Amino acid sequence: MMAAIIVVATLSATAAAFVRLLRGPTQADRVIAVELMFSSAVMLAAAAAVQTGRALFLDVGIGLALVGFVGTVAWARIIDAPHRRSGS
Repeated sequence: MMAAIIVVATLSATAAAFVRLLRGPTQADRVIAVELMFSSAVMLAAAAAVQTGRALFLDVGIGLALVGFVGTVAWARIIDAPHRRSGS
């Protein structure tokens, strides 16, 4: 029962993040939306681990967290690149 509540809440957060990803208006909003979607995926993996009792889903969650972190850092560097070149 608790896993179902977690899944519903996580999917609603993912839907809200997807809307923010599409609408923006800034690149920073989109970066945060993608990070929220990765966090939601990690939460879904954790809920699957609790529901099934298999630790394999936790490994999937760790992998998703690492990919999300690297992607967020890379996207943030791309956004900040013009500001670093101009010296401001």
